[in-house]
Amino acid sequence: MNPKTFAVDIDGTITENGGGRINLDALAALRHMKNMGHNVIFVTGRSSIEGFLLSVFGGTTKIAVGENGGCITVNTNEHFKLGDIEKCKKAFEVIKNEIDNVCEKPVFPRMTEIVLERTFDLDLAKQIVTEKNLDVLLSDSQYAFHINSAGIDKGFGFREIMKRFTISSDDVIAIGDSTTDIPLFKVAKTSIALGNASEDVKSEATMIMSSKSGDGVIEALDKLAPRLSEI
Repeated sequence: MNPKTFAVDIDGTITENGGGRINLDALAALRHMKNMGHNVIFVTGRSSIEGFLLSVFGGTTKIAVGENGGCITVNTNEHFKLGDIEKCKKAFEVIKNEIDNVCEKPVFPRMTEIVLERTFDLDLAKQIVTEKNLDVLLSDSQYAFHINSAGIDKGFGFREIMKRFTISSDDVIAIGDSTTDIPLFKVAKTSIALGNASEDVKSEATMIMSSKSGDGVIEALDKLAPRLSEI
């Protein structure tokens, strides 16, 4: 059996209580997968640098897809920008002028996207984007609202990883909890929605866990264990 490549979301997937605190048991379980010879790559709405740092300190594969697919980090100073932040900045100004309470969220600096507080009507903002033909995509990670270049999502970003490292979709196992993870599910043969995922997300997954967040990751790895030990 070929080694598998886990594409793992961070917030709501290996964090606890919505506060960004890592479930250490889930991280240890993922590190065990890496030690067995599998790849574990974080694919997150956070910056790719945050994902890369988590991989360094967590002992997983030192590659991260961040900004909902807009940026890939493969080394401390090696980043691949797939999105266009200037388009996102333009869209932000338009939306801010049309809707009240639109403001940026204080986050780790982004290279390809704009991150907003979840303080306004996202559907209304999407309508404005469509009416004004802005070349961007709005999404909700449950952690924040995101403005990305059109065509950029976690699936797009992870396909770049698959090309660079010759990874087959048959060997990809995606784990997530939010609608931003659905494009990632579509590039993976095995996709896992955690217990805290919405019904829309669960309907797109090939496996659904009863446990939430990090506990759900551990549950998933336990279920997959028999075939993962055969490499």
